[in-house]
Amino acid sequence: MEVLTIQTVNYNRKTFVSVENTDNGEITRETVFNYRQQDRMVWADYSGGGILLGHLVGTVDDSGKLDMRYHHLNENGELMTGVCISTPEILDDGRIRIYERWQWTCKDQSIGHSIIEEVRI
Repeated sequence: MEVLTIQTVNYNRKTFVSVENTDNGEITRETVFNYRQQDRMVWADYSGGGILLGHLVGTVDDSGKLDMRYHHLNENGELMTGVCISTPEILDDGRIRIYERWQWTCKDQSIGHSIIEEVRI
C-alpha cells in the first residue's frame, strides 16, 4: 500500500463528483467540487444537484488527510453548515478518491459519510 504524503496528494485544480452519500447528506452525483490548494491550505467551491452554492475551507496534513469546514445554500433556501474529515486514496489510474466523514453543525447535527472521486475534464 502506498504511503500518502502531502507531496503525493495535491488537490490543486482538481474536480470531484460524489459517488456515494448517506441519506442525511445533500450532495448528489450532480454536485461538482472544484478544489484549490496552496501549501497546507485547501478550499473549494461546489454546486449542483440541489446545492445552489457551497464553499469549503480546510487544512491538509502530511498524510493528505483533510480537516474542513463547509457551508452551502440549498435549493430550499436553507443555509447548511458542517465539519468534515476526509481521507484520500490514490486510484490505480492516478485519480484521487476521498472518503469523507462529516457532521452537520446545523439542524439535527447528524453524522454521515460520503465518497467523492476526481474527474478529469
